[in-house]
Amino acid sequence: MAGKSGFEERLGLPRGLFLQDDFITSEREEQLVQIFLNELEWPQKAGSRQSLHYGYTFDYKTFGVDPDIPYKEFPDWLIPLIPTSEARPPDQVCLQYYPPGAGIPPHVDAHQAWDQLYALSLGSPVLMQFRNGDERVDIDLMPRGMMKMTGDARLHWTHGIKKRKTDTLADGTVRPRENRWSITYRWIREGDCECGNVALCDVAQQRLGIEKEKRSAVISDTKKIE
Repeated sequence: MAGKSGFEERLGLPRGLFLQDDFITSEREEQLVQIFLNELEWPQKAGSRQSLHYGYTFDYKTFGVDPDIPYKEFPDWLIPLIPTSEARPPDQVCLQYYPPGAGIPPHVDAHQAWDQLYALSLGSPVLMQFRNGDERVDIDLMPRGMMKMTGDARLHWTHGIKKRKTDTLADGTVRPRENRWSITYRWIREGDCECGNVALCDVAQQRLGIEKEKRSAVISDTKKIE
């Protein structure tokens, strides 16, 4: 049974980032992993990050909705995992598999397309880095934990996972990575984003006349972010 409450902001983390431990039980996690391994058809990309999409499909070029792919209903295994803390279900859910060594580049999901984000981690723990200019915060994403990104954490910090097969923890421990899965939940934004962050916000960039094909380059340019 998925957790319904218990999100908390923790000292030292970006403002607007909430965490909840043990959103599901270890028994349910093992059941889900068996479904992922034995019942789902994954893209043939051995050794790299792989994704399956439900609801609307996430577009990795725009970080928004892929308009060319029809809506896909949520499968039975996913429905009990939907967070109940929001007024309506998410519009897009992405299941991702991370083999050891896989990562995801620092990014923000498109402000124009999406509102807040949730992410449930399963399998191996991993360090995710949040960055805002010169400020960096590493967050240890533990299995069965749910993360909610709102406000500053959602809009003004990039987040990413470095490509490596081990993570070095704060106490110096070197922890090997193993197979990991994440479930990311997204809600379509109602109205325009008004954050005004020209480095990261596609709405602000559009208002300044920055061409669509150049916006992702602005977001990935660390000098602009700084």
